[in-house]
Amino acid sequence: MPEFKLPDVGEGLTEAEIVTWKVKVGDVIEINDVVVEIETAKSLVELPSPFAGEVTALLVPEGETVPVGTPIIRVGAEEPAVAGGAPAPQPGASSGTPAPEMEIDLSNPAASGGGEGESLVGRNKADRGPTRRARHGAGAAAANRQAQAAFEPGAAPPVEEETDEEPVPARSVVDRPGVEEVAQQPSRDQASTRALAKPPVRKLAKDLGVDLTTLTGSGPQGSITRDDVQAAVGGTQAEEVAQRPSRSQPATGERETREPVKGVRKMMAQAMSQSAFTSPHVTEWVTVDVTATMQLLERLKARRELREVKVSPLLVLARAVLLAMRRTPEINSFWDDAAQEVVYKHYVNLGIAAATPRGLVVPNVKDADSLSLVELATELGELTATARQGKTQPADMAEGTFTITNVGVFGVDAGTPIINPGESSILCFGAINKRPWIDETTGEIVARDVTTLALSFDHRHIDGEKGSRFLADVAGLLQDPASALMF
Repeated sequence: MPEFKLPDVGEGLTEAEIVTWKVKVGDVIEINDVVVEIETAKSLVELPSPFAGEVTALLVPEGETVPVGTPIIRVGAEEPAVAGGAPAPQPGASSGTPAPEMEIDLSNPAASGGGEGESLVGRNKADRGPTRRARHGAGAAAANRQAQAAFEPGAAPPVEEETDEEPVPARSVVDRPGVEEVAQQPSRDQASTRALAKPPVRKLAKDLGVDLTTLTGSGPQGSITRDDVQAAVGGTQAEEVAQRPSRSQPATGERETREPVKGVRKMMAQAMSQSAFTSPHVTEWVTVDVTATMQLLERLKARRELREVKVSPLLVLARAVLLAMRRTPEINSFWDDAAQEVVYKHYVNLGIAAATPRGLVVPNVKDADSLSLVELATELGELTATARQGKTQPADMAEGTFTITNVGVFGVDAGTPIINPGESSILCFGAINKRPWIDETTGEIVARDVTTLALSFDHRHIDGEKGSRFLADVAGLLQDPASALMF
């Protein structure tokens, strides 16, 4: 009876927590159907099944952390014997007919339904070609042996059994049903096309009670976006649902509770401790009049090419950071203590620290320095939306070179941020609010939009002059966006 063992979905991960089972005993599943959501030391990941058949046992309860390689679910029945009492062919048996290639990559974000590269869910099943669910016994066993062969490199192709069932073609990861399809499979007679939407958008719609089939999508290929869902109910209610904490409130009268430190939160604690006690941090502050930047934002929002993306102060700050790095490349370097070398990065993977109910994550925009303003706005929007849904994948958080942490969204003026491991500096962006300001030209006190920036950097190889110059350049670009023409 096939047992699905917990795989290493990251880079050398040793354990994971079973967060939510997507199936129950008695459910009939197909290969690549999502069966469970797990939390690793880096993110939440949805695992597709490598087997087809009936779920006969869930071997690990929700909330339990188990090592990689532990059996977590049992699928299918005992393999039947062939006519004449001979045992059924085993997965390692030789055959002249090779099994179809199975594209099941558990480390691929597209296979888990999350991350920036996630595929749209809800394609018409007619577009996938003819597929039939394998019967229990011969059909299901053959499909399971094919899946086992795909997971065991070097194994001989399985023997195909003769059956009156039509063959079940191998399905690629992009043809895997989404989370919602697993929970509620449409009947065979249902031919209507489901609305196109990414998994985070589907979850938001479900939380808000919005029927996606009633909406007209404004995204690529007519897909439904977060803005479409929020517009259907009003932005305020949507934001409240998106930010609703997932942790249950303590029972009445309970004076204290204990919560194990694990998963993303445990990894964050270890990383921050290592960074704080390894890199000598220096933090510098500057207060900036950003009135001109706020006026620029209003003009940018009116531009046609930016109407479908979120235009915020963070977007302008990110652009200013990328420009300022050209004059101070040391900010985008890294101290390699083992080799006693400073590694200069000729690309910028711009990280944005995001607080989620499961802990702090820092996904990054790959090669942000090569993107246009419109492209950067799009990437930032998708990155933050995915992080808010808890679907950021390990690959999206790897290889960052510089981080921005936006504490202004909480109404905080500034702070002394800790450098993300593997980087050399981090910029803290404070709240923008009206403050009395002395006009440098007239000397009069006027009301202006003001914010505070705080830069922490590794003083082993970034001295005060370089850190100060970079921070001053970023502040200058926010105070006078037109000065970007000088970079």
